Amino acid sequence: MYTLEKGAKLIELARHSIETFIQKKPLNTAPYREFQDVSGVFVTIKKDSRLRGEMGFLETTELLYMAVVKAARDAAFRDKRFSPVKEEELNEIEIEITIITKPVLMRALRAEDYLKQIDVGYDGLVIRAGIFSSVMLPQSAGRDWDAERMLRQLCMSAGMTMDAWKGLSHQIFRFQAQVFAERRGKVVELI
Repeated sequence: MYTLEKGAKLIELARHSIETFIQKKPLNTAPYREFQDVSGVFVTIKKDSRLRGEMGFLETTELLYMAVVKAARDAAFRDKRFSPVKEEELNEIEIEITIITKPVLMRALRAEDYLKQIDVGYDGLVIRAGIFSSVMLPQSAGRDWDAERMLRQLCMSAGMTMDAWKGLSHQIFRFQAQVFAERRGKVVELI
């Protein structure tokens, strides 16, 4: 678990990596090399409280500080759903860092067994079925969602029918996360 101070430093690193890329300046990672853990991480960029980019790694061999750099740059410049972040947007975007545990395969004899294993708002989910896959971060679940709604949304995001999770020809994983986010100029811990 990271302190709020450490979370703020990771957000600072993500922002620094985006700014230096846009401004074509050298990236200085020396102040962030204390983050030597190997962990999955996602970087989410929001503008006006709306998604502006999101990329990351469920699992990686990268040290956390380098994974944050790569995920931040991917979210800002390589998320195909959005145009690349521009320099004039830098003061308008807010960054979230989601540090995740290793995903664990959920076991179920019946589809309903999945529902009992999911802690909404705390667990993130991954579904894999052939060429289809999707990830849902814990903070993506709506306030009034239950486990079934999470699974339906996860399936739809993967390009599957919303009830595909009820079939047992796929793999569903869950993971936990610690989430730090910029909100109105301050860093807060969401989870």
